[in-house]
Amino acid sequence: MLVLRKFLRDLPAVVGLFIIGAAVLIALFGDPLLVDAADATRPDLRARLTPPNWDKPFGTDNLGRDIFTRVVMGTGGALTVALTVVAAAMAVGIPLGLYAGYTDGWASEGIMRITDIFLAVPQLILAIALAQIIGRGMDAAMAALAVTYWPFFTRTVYGETRRVRTMLFIEALEGLGAARWRILALHVLPNVAAPVIVRATIGMGFIILTTAVLGFLGVGAAPPSPDWGLAIAEGRRFMPDHWWMTAFPGLAILVLVLGFNLLGDGLRDLVDPRLRRSR
Repeated sequence: MLVLRKFLRDLPAVVGLFIIGAAVLIALFGDPLLVDAADATRPDLRARLTPPNWDKPFGTDNLGRDIFTRVVMGTGGALTVALTVVAAAMAVGIPLGLYAGYTDGWASEGIMRITDIFLAVPQLILAIALAQIIGRGMDAAMAALAVTYWPFFTRTVYGETRRVRTMLFIEALEGLGAARWRILALHVLPNVAAPVIVRATIGMGFIILTTAVLGFLGVGAAPPSPDWGLAIAEGRRFMPDHWWMTAFPGLAILVLVLGFNLLGDGLRDLVDPRLRRSR
């Protein structure tokens, strides 16, 4: 209860949680409560490039598709990509970080040197290169992002595991002959979970932004997908006269990424007050 009260007093974090909650509800119930999913891909050339109005609050694109519907339907896709990529990165990064942090020797050093190599290359550049190698499309983009994001979890878990393994209760467990896997799974992992959750929360916002960039560059989602980055790429040819084609998908990216960052900062404040942001 004390932790909950501290969190509720953090207004930016509460705003971030509200934004994410609203996005999840939109992704789950937007069709059919708010929009008809078929309108996201159904062209209507008679209504092309219609500016925002009461009937079409976000206007229409160059094919006459309702931009509001496309933004709503793109919410589910953005959250799905973020969850999938972060889950895959955690599935690889956490075990490697636990093993490398708890053990010494060539295997531990090898894992961390490979991790450092990945971290030394800008993630976006590496993701673009891998996506081109794997092949175009959202599946290739997700695979490329997962491959480039696991080192962040490995580095985080490694540092925390190094700190936890020197504690007295770990030494006591080792003295009692507890199996290594039992120590890591039941005692070390729960003690490193908090920073991992913070990393995952902030990482989801970063993945959404990076996915949009890949879509904008043409190595992510393909038409007629209602991907936000792809929508901005399609609308840039019609700037500035038909600004709504890029403005509303861009605003959706901004708000959702901001929500994850605000929530992640709030969780970080709870986990480590030394890193508390100034207000």
